[in-house]
Amino acid sequence: MTEGKIKKLLIANRGEIAVRIIRAARDLGIATVQVHSDADTESRAVRMADEAVNIGPPAAAKSYLNVEAILKAARDSGADAIHPGYGFLAENADFADAVADAGLIFVGPSGDTIRLMGDKAAARAEAKNANVPTVPGSDGVIGDMDAAARLAEEIGFPVMIKASAGGGGRGIRIANDAAEFRSLAPQASSEAKAAFGDGGIYIEKVIERARHIEVQVLGDGEDAVHFFERECSLQRRRQKVWEEAPSIALGEGVREELCAAAVALTKAVNYKGAGTIEFLYDDKTGEFYFIEMNTRIQVEHPVTEMICGVDLVADMITIAGGGKLRVNQSEITRSGHAIEVRLNAEDPANNFMPFPGVVGELLAPDGPGVRFDHMLYPGYAVPPFYDSLLGKLIVWAEDRDKALMRLKRALDELQIEGLPTTAPLFQALLESDDVRTSTVHTRWLEPWLADNLDLIRQKGGSET
Repeated sequence: MTEGKIKKLLIANRGEIAVRIIRAARDLGIATVQVHSDADTESRAVRMADEAVNIGPPAAAKSYLNVEAILKAARDSGADAIHPGYGFLAENADFADAVADAGLIFVGPSGDTIRLMGDKAAARAEAKNANVPTVPGSDGVIGDMDAAARLAEEIGFPVMIKASAGGGGRGIRIANDAAEFRSLAPQASSEAKAAFGDGGIYIEKVIERARHIEVQVLGDGEDAVHFFERECSLQRRRQKVWEEAPSIALGEGVREELCAAAVALTKAVNYKGAGTIEFLYDDKTGEFYFIEMNTRIQVEHPVTEMICGVDLVADMITIAGGGKLRVNQSEITRSGHAIEVRLNAEDPANNFMPFPGVVGELLAPDGPGVRFDHMLYPGYAVPPFYDSLLGKLIVWAEDRDKALMRLKRALDELQIEGLPTTAPLFQALLESDDVRTSTVHTRWLEPWLADNLDLIRQKGGSET
């Protein structure tokens, strides 16, 4: 039975997240409309949705980023709500405002909230106001470069120069001394301006060997809860490749403090929908620091769903339709351990070169504790115009050691013929003692990659 106000949901996205949203909507009895570019006419999401609307050419700027085309598709199809997924327009405050101004429901927070938390400097100030620990750094956007250089000296090098409006690792530089700072700060500002239309930058102290820990939150605009944390420390070029929950690095006391801080910030901004509060965790001191909030569903949400037994996408749809939180914090529990690996159409033994192509034979792993969220089918031509993510392989088991064994089994079962994927990377990572003992940090993976290319080739080679 349909919950709340939403009767027909338009998905303003593509790929595996579009498939995921269609499934959640169907579980709620909500009809779906899938928008698509010319390149995605034969996509799995288009085949699954109740209706499909072509919104333009392959280039994202003329289709998935075309606000007017998306709103027209919603009006013409009779959709009353729009889910943005992740990427594209998901954290675009103007798009959220445009959806609301068109009399439609935006499945996510308000434009004002996206704008506030999307400005990294403003989000940092909001965190401070909520008594959430922040990384030592500048209060707001850097204005005077001389004053910023003096502050960097006071904080202590190395420092990270970050785009205020940034995301996905873009607009970031690390300066090891004052001379590097003066050289790199303008570069970071220029990259931020090109990528986000905003050249504002701020600085933070670099936490050596930091872990990336994030907390899944859900709010209804009045109250908020958390669904514990995920560890996302295995990153290449600041892009996550492997996520798991819970983090075995945290003791229960730190976990409680970290999750409580995340909820405090979520409540402070009257957050509505699913979101993630991201932290750096210092193994040496046991301290954690807020870095940013993602005002959308994240790629790695399935690991939280697996340990908590929830459907976060369905929950955010229900809340957008006027529903309230269905559980209070004391009712949310976790069980076991989950791991997710991101399967991209890339060759990890060849500098992760993208390889779009046609899917041949497809054998998806299954069995106890295995989930494969993807957009594939035999004969599907992966288009070259978008992100190379094909899907995510997620496993759950009673503890982390068993989850690692299950991941190995699932990767051995997986067969995607016709194009290389990042699966050999994960098969090789499973042989690393550091990965098996979870003694990694955010800058661990890239040196390991340089030293283990032969092992990755042994696991899968380069199929073209």
